[in-house]
Amino acid sequence: MRILIISDIHANLTAFETVLKDAEGEWDYVWCLGDVVGYGPDPNECVDLLRSLPHLCLAGNHDWAALGRLDVRTFNPDARFAVEWTQDTLTDENLAYLEALPTTFVIGSFTLTHGSPREPVWEYILEPIVAALNFPHFETPYCFVGHTHQPVIYQLVSDNGDTEALAPRYGARHNLGEYRQIINPGSVGQPRDSNPNAAYGILDTAEMYFEHRRIPYDIRRTQERMRSHGLPERLVTRLEHGW
Repeated sequence: MRILIISDIHANLTAFETVLKDAEGEWDYVWCLGDVVGYGPDPNECVDLLRSLPHLCLAGNHDWAALGRLDVRTFNPDARFAVEWTQDTLTDENLAYLEALPTTFVIGSFTLTHGSPREPVWEYILEPIVAALNFPHFETPYCFVGHTHQPVIYQLVSDNGDTEALAPRYGARHNLGEYRQIINPGSVGQPRDSNPNAAYGILDTAEMYFEHRRIPYDIRRTQERMRSHGLPERLVTRLEHGW
């Protein structure tokens, strides 16, 4: 089976549609690692599109924030504004969908979560030492995470916990091999690695390889919708810079 792995759509319908078109015909099922909503102008449209696909989805921190499960006073002012706008915009049906999302899912050789195995909703895995501390918190050989908006593969290379970070090689197959790994496909709707292109991945569970991918999308189109809804200019501008 070939799996389309996506994360951090963040209510960016244009990026989401571009990813689906780019990967068309190459996948059988979708794994979404959370944060379907938040920041962007299209929360209902993104939830509706995801729900139309054969998929499973995890809850992210912005999904929880939209449900009122998190204290938005801990968010920066721009993020808080976007959360409150999203709460007012989501339909009851889509709120119910987000309400039912699990925080962790285990399927075959793979653990799926938004933040980390240790703290599924909140923890950022941004460096090898944090990845190393997370390997004891899942039992499968491989784990997929999102949340950081940065594509990377962390590989456990010794019994002592030594962990290395592998930069993505876009369009090239990464054989999963003998090492335990934590893999981040990057963000569909709001990359934060100084590359504004939408990020996603393809997993082949028969041949056991993963492929990082990037695709440009019409950023200006998303920005125009954000401005039309009065979303903060900083959130609008950051899309074109990938931060």
